[in-house]
Amino acid sequence: MDSSTWSPATTATAEPLKAYERIRNAADISVIVVYFVVVMAVGLWAMFSTNRGTVGGFFLAGRSMVWWPIGASLFASNIGSGHFVGLAGTGAAAGIATGGFEWNALFLVVVLGWVFVPIYIKAGVVTMPEYLRKRFGGKRIQVYLSVLSLLLYVFTKISADIFSGAIFINMALGLNLYLAIFILLVITALYTITGGLAAVIYTDTLQTVIMLVGSFILTGFAFHEVGGYDAFMTKYMNAIPTVISDGNTTIRKECYTPRADSFHLFRDPLKGDLPWPGLIFGLSILALWYWCTDQVIVQRCLSAKNMSHVKAGCIMCGYLKLLPMFLMVMPGMISRILYTEKIACTVPSECEKYCGTKVGCTNIAYPTLVVELMPNGLRGLMLSVMLASLMSSLTSIFNSASTLFTMDIYTKIRKRASEKELMIAGRLFMLVLIGISIAWVPIVQSAQSGQLFDYIQSITSYLGPPIAAVFLLAIFCKRVNEQGAFWGLIIGFVIGVSRMIAEFAYGTGSCMEPSNCPTVICGVHYLYFAIILFVISLIIILAVSLFTKPIPDVHLYRLCWSLRNSKEERIDLDAGEEDIQETPEETIEIEVPEEKKGCFRRAYDLFCGLDQQKGPKMTKEEEAAMKLKMTDTSEKPLWRMIVNINGIILLTVAIFCHAYFA
Repeated sequence: MDSSTWSPATTATAEPLKAYERIRNAADISVIVVYFVVVMAVGLWAMFSTNRGTVGGFFLAGRSMVWWPIGASLFASNIGSGHFVGLAGTGAAAGIATGGFEWNALFLVVVLGWVFVPIYIKAGVVTMPEYLRKRFGGKRIQVYLSVLSLLLYVFTKISADIFSGAIFINMALGLNLYLAIFILLVITALYTITGGLAAVIYTDTLQTVIMLVGSFILTGFAFHEVGGYDAFMTKYMNAIPTVISDGNTTIRKECYTPRADSFHLFRDPLKGDLPWPGLIFGLSILALWYWCTDQVIVQRCLSAKNMSHVKAGCIMCGYLKLLPMFLMVMPGMISRILYTEKIACTVPSECEKYCGTKVGCTNIAYPTLVVELMPNGLRGLMLSVMLASLMSSLTSIFNSASTLFTMDIYTKIRKRASEKELMIAGRLFMLVLIGISIAWVPIVQSAQSGQLFDYIQSITSYLGPPIAAVFLLAIFCKRVNEQGAFWGLIIGFVIGVSRMIAEFAYGTGSCMEPSNCPTVICGVHYLYFAIILFVISLIIILAVSLFTKPIPDVHLYRLCWSLRNSKEERIDLDAGEEDIQETPEETIEIEVPEEKKGCFRRAYDLFCGLDQQKGPKMTKEEEAAMKLKMTDTSEKPLWRMIVNINGIILLTVAIFCHAYFA
């Protein structure tokens, strides 16, 4: 519609401005362009200034990171655009309890920094499956875990993030979904593939800052619009849509009125949508899997200079995790107050009109708020932030997935792969992942029934608990051995997958049309299911381990909590295989005059970080010293005190927040 031909008389009745036409002003467009230029610049700067030519440099940023980029990066790779869409959406539908998902992490980041990371560092590992291989020996656990993690990445993280990014792009630019996703993935891939982890960590830091500033401004606008916190509480309870019947079907009351317990974190253990025992115990198990054993998160911590930096980074991330409740969940609820008809629609035909899906439109709560409330310029900033957060979580996932693939799967196929070959394999695998992700988009679109976000949490609770159980026992119970861990993982996996398939087959149903899945299978809330699965896995692991013979201590020095400080030489269980890998045919280094490379070849080398000249070969002593630095967890007493005190403060804050909103 051409706005210049409108006469003032028809303006009142004409349809309101389409969302994406609001963006078409100079301020917004220039902000978006400037933003992406800055991001690319930061990525390129990191790419040229850090060491990406080695596996340690590309995947672990050369162990040189200080605490604040680590804290920011932990937060940014955890919060994707899926959080903006999902948390705000569930907030609009059901009140503040989803904020509990975020606050639970406060306890777990402390556990991560004080318990898990010191052990990983002492063990001298790069990936989580590698830790399990050193701890249990054998290859099957490592391969199983790598494959499972890659599956989880594709099913939960990548698909959810792409889907929510797509909602934003669709609202903002009115572009075709596939086109938008394609452009996004290309930019993302460019700087992950070229820059390695350092680029990812720096761009993450930049995006976290902008994300927080943008969402603070938006929260301010939103609360101003509603009229303060008290008004927000009363108005939310009255945000009921007017259209509640469709022809002859009238919708049940509980489907469109806000829940009576909207402002309580802890809800009824039997009837609540997020029962409180589940929120405390079940969620802690999922968070243990996510925060303490997940490649994306742990890889950030392993790149720190020393232990104090790890802990400070974890504390910073913990404080940042207090914010989503106020910056995402509550604005989502305000969105329901301001645009009740749209966000809280219940009649399938109405919902289809507003957002193209029949089940409900809570998913568009946050994007609607951004497009409607923000002034020109800021709106562009918020949208670029959304895309940025999508990109940052995708980059960190792509980077970690390719680490897993090259270090854990590829080296099994090609025993004697050179460093150069590994780097290239990792990059090619990223391209494959991107292909799979694009192919997955239509499935995500059809699962759009507003249930995608529940799927993330529930898929995690079907597949995560056995992994959490194995890591917990691997660290705290040295009696556990390979057989126990393996059968615990396999049986746990079978139980979890059978429940997942049942749910997919019957569908989760909505308030309008409940699913007809038998109560025995789907009646158990997924957070309770996580607890049950965790306990079953623990029992199996312990039982099988006790019936088979233990691993002698000489293999376990510095791999579990009771032996963490031992100084003795550890004989790795996988030492036999390592030797084969470590000695490729000793190539005699003949001084070849450096041939002049063509300019394409030079560009390609630069792109892959292969052009750095070979450093001088290390002597045996230097290698030993280097290894010591990589596995050193000592701290200066003063800093140790400071981070410990801060950790205690963080835990008190977390408990206070839970109590205040309970």
